[in-house]
Amino acid sequence: LILLDEIGRGTSTYDGISIAWAIAEFLHQHPTAKPKTLFATHYHELNELANTMGRIKNFNVSIKEVGNRVIFLRKLIPGGSEHSFGIHVAKMAGMPPKLINRANEILKKLEIDRTEGQSIKDSIKKVQNQAYQLQMFSVEDPVLVKIRDSINNLDVNILTPVEALLKLDEIQRLIKQ
Repeated sequence: LILLDEIGRGTSTYDGISIAWAIAEFLHQHPTAKPKTLFATHYHELNELANTMGRIKNFNVSIKEVGNRVIFLRKLIPGGSEHSFGIHVAKMAGMPPKLINRANEILKKLEIDRTEGQSIKDSIKKVQNQAYQLQMFSVEDPVLVKIRDSINNLDVNILTPVEALLKLDEIQRLIKQ
């Protein structure tokens, strides 16, 4: 049994796809071993290998879309996936809303440009020329201002451990709102 995760990542897209493709071919066509292999990848282009190599089967993690949210159902289903849901995962991981919104803007622009045949280099220039300043942790955010003020008004020298835990609980509730 061979387990491979994200082979070819960390280099250029085409280099990475080429490396992953060559490894998949080698494992599929090995004359004696023909190993059972779990090959996890985000290279959607590799889904096509299942059409020409009989031992390759595509599976993906089942998801449910509710509005603009994605719920991962933790179930493998047959077939390849055409989406990575990376921005949804970043949102679930707690990335700031401004960052998520900007990532969605950039993704839409890149997808439109790709369908129009534009190079990624040209797309990046256009997106950068929008003069958008990303402030991940903006002080104008009222929740952050309230948390900052609350912490600044604490006298940690007289705070009991129980009071500290209560204050931390209060801050957590503010963040979750």
